Amino acid sequence: MSNDNVSPAVGGGGGFRCTRKLTLAMSCGVIILVIALTVGLCVGLNSSDDVIEDTPVFSVDHEANTFLLNGKPFRYVSGSFHYFRALPDAWRSRLRTMRAAGLNALDTYVEWSLHNPHDGEYNWDGIADVVKFLEIAQEEDFYIVLRPGPYICAERDNGGLPHWLFTKYPNIKVRTNDANYIKEVGIWYAELMPRLQHLLIGNGGKIIMVQVENEYGSYYACDHDYLNWLRDETDKYVGNKALLFTVDIPNERMHCGKIDNVFATTDFGIDRINEIDNIWKLLRGVQPTGPLVNSEFYPGWLTHWQEMNQRRDGQEVASALKTILSYNASVNLYMFFGGTNFGFTAGANYDLDGGIGYAADITSYDYDAVMDEAGGVTKKYELVKQVIGEVLDLPEIALNPARRLAYGKVEMTPALELLSSEGRAALSTGKPVTADKPKSFEEMDQYSGLLLYETILPSMDLDPTLLQVEELRDRAHVFVDQQLVGTLSREARIYALPLSKGWGSTLQLLVENQGRINYDRANDTKGIFGKVTMLLHNGGALPLDNWTTTAYPLEAYTIEAWRQQPQDAALDPSVAQQRLLRSGPIVYTGSFEVKEVGDTYLNVAGWGKGVAYVNGFNLGRYWPLAGPQITLYVPNELLKVGQNSLVLLEYQRANKTVNGSELPAVQFDAVAQLDGESSEVPQIAKK
Repeated sequence: MSNDNVSPAVGGGGGFRCTRKLTLAMSCGVIILVIALTVGLCVGLNSSDDVIEDTPVFSVDHEANTFLLNGKPFRYVSGSFHYFRALPDAWRSRLRTMRAAGLNALDTYVEWSLHNPHDGEYNWDGIADVVKFLEIAQEEDFYIVLRPGPYICAERDNGGLPHWLFTKYPNIKVRTNDANYIKEVGIWYAELMPRLQHLLIGNGGKIIMVQVENEYGSYYACDHDYLNWLRDETDKYVGNKALLFTVDIPNERMHCGKIDNVFATTDFGIDRINEIDNIWKLLRGVQPTGPLVNSEFYPGWLTHWQEMNQRRDGQEVASALKTILSYNASVNLYMFFGGTNFGFTAGANYDLDGGIGYAADITSYDYDAVMDEAGGVTKKYELVKQVIGEVLDLPEIALNPARRLAYGKVEMTPALELLSSEGRAALSTGKPVTADKPKSFEEMDQYSGLLLYETILPSMDLDPTLLQVEELRDRAHVFVDQQLVGTLSREARIYALPLSKGWGSTLQLLVENQGRINYDRANDTKGIFGKVTMLLHNGGALPLDNWTTTAYPLEAYTIEAWRQQPQDAALDPSVAQQRLLRSGPIVYTGSFEVKEVGDTYLNVAGWGKGVAYVNGFNLGRYWPLAGPQITLYVPNELLKVGQNSLVLLEYQRANKTVNGSELPAVQFDAVAQLDGESSEVPQIAKK
């Protein structure tokens, strides 16, 4: 093309009369001109390419107040599904069910503590294979809204922040510009982000948006130096390959979560749908232009132990969703599929929704979501799908849900006392640590489970005296010479109990971590942090010092390693036949036969409080005495045809009506019980 443009000038120059020298000079000039024009044109083309390359695939049109995808207006209706709340073999079926409802985008958090359980240790396999999860989501035709935190809340232990931050830096101020915190976040992002870059929309993937922090406006710090640093640290990996955004609760503190040059969104549920115009006005106060986005529309809600299960009417949810969409807003349903807080991953709250003090989250994250805990379709699903179908095309997808099966009654054999020498050898880890004060979970670099604190009792000058334990987090079974004398509880705000002379010489406090607070507070370290004292005759308090701390992390691999060892000696009948576990927690074992694999529910009605393991996998905490959750979801992916193992670590009581040789039992049901009530009576059906 450039040669055609130049050649007429060359032809025109050929008609001049000139000497050979002049002709040669002019020819050289023409050649130089051709080269210059050619180079200039090439540079111009390259500049044009740069402009095209610099135009984001996904962006905001601030004049039309819409998202743009490949230059065209775009709106998303997404659903939240956290990969760490379902087993990997279930990911595709859950995603397919979501896509069948018409969703065109997936919203998910990334949990730092899952991938980085100890300082310098990383996990990217199994349930932690976030790259595989996102790749499956792409294959199932989802755009992706990624929320890497680093704080995520999500009703997860510590809001997804690793416990070891407080091991390494006892005075760390997380979610601020604290030098140690931002150093560790930088290290974490350097591990995480390069794994995800190929999935960004600008790199040919499907991640359209990446969140910076999470509901930061509600956090006390309001530290914009930190937010600006985190924006830049995130942008270092994302660039213009996806859109950075924030999410904040619609209130007067939204400005604390707003970050310059980061797109702002909000969140609200059906309880505030009548305020929607005012909510949009609040959002416009921090994000004057661009599309309206509700990044967390709640079709259900979270539930704590010892309260009624939270339910939300499906018709109200569908109606509210329709209202949100009528504003041409984009919306994410949190949660569309909730799943399960397997293991010790459930968090807790403090003074939430009118509650007083500490309240631990239940193991189920069913959430009364659009899909149920097992990934099934609900009435709410059909109502929501109908609304989505009014604004987006509904794909034709055939669903093949797993069957839900009852495997019946399973007798449980008492096999190991936790506080016995055998129990300590099998289930405690590391060497016991002796110090003036009890060591915390974080000081022991322990994620969860139990810590046993022991000290020798001094002579008492009162009978009874009062034992006082200050700043207990969270629950302590109190023993003297391995005989239960009572329970202390942060939830119940009970921190003292009487001790009598002559009960024994060794005081033992078995402390349970019931889940670190996941919202508002970010330093919910676990253990005993105040004085432990005995009341004196003169009204004073005698401090108890010189404590030995023994760690029981209760990780699944430790339990399974013990289970697979030959069990030589049976428990003493006086211990094995207990209904109330007066000498401490007991490990019970059982097995059940599976002829056809399906989803099922472990019914622990009649038991007290503890942890359940199936085939070496930690299902999570159970507490039917408190309710409302009575059953634990057992995914079909855990089971196999033939014999399957079950282990219960029970803290308080067995499912028996009286002491005796009768073995306690559990039952595997085909139906979940998440709306139960506290009960002292075993509710296992006769086989």
